[in-house]
Amino acid sequence: MPVLLAAGCSRDRPATPPAQPAANTAPAPPAIPQHDPASAPVERAAPPTLQAVVLGDFDASNPVAESATGALTIADGEVVGANGATFTTERVALVNGDDQYTAGARFADAMMIEPRKQVELRHVVEETPPTEAPGNAFCGTLKTGYLAIAKVMEGDAEVVKVLALSGQGLPAASATDVALCAMAEYRAAPKK
Repeated sequence: MPVLLAAGCSRDRPATPPAQPAANTAPAPPAIPQHDPASAPVERAAPPTLQAVVLGDFDASNPVAESATGALTIADGEVVGANGATFTTERVALVNGDDQYTAGARFADAMMIEPRKQVELRHVVEETPPTEAPGNAFCGTLKTGYLAIAKVMEGDAEVVKVLALSGQGLPAASATDVALCAMAEYRAAPKK
């Protein structure tokens, strides 16, 4: 009778004890991740900052601009008229002239700019009407919701166009409560 041998089995070798797991020498992670105060701010991700299309001092160059603000100063978080009109603003978007601020109405058409021109959209957080003629505010007795600002060159002159919109919804093709109030035009103030 033939004898079958099982491969790998040998009666001569002693059984090997099972291997013990290696000890973990790494420290346990903290329960709550801690901020490293030594890390510089540039090492952390941050959302992109919206850049202003234009900043500076400008003279009113159409009747709407003259009555609503007079000369105008555009700063990072504020738009201030010489007649006391003041708008505390926050930048919300950079759009193109071809974009719509409400269904069927484009910035380019209302501002008389090229469709590819960049437009800075600012939400008006707080508004103070003109001191002597409050009814001359961009949106009259309504609150100005947004200012759209674009810069164009006419010859050697820097021209700033400011479109005032009422409503609290974000100006876009789907906006339902956004309406055009006024379009004011300004020219760069002469250097002093």
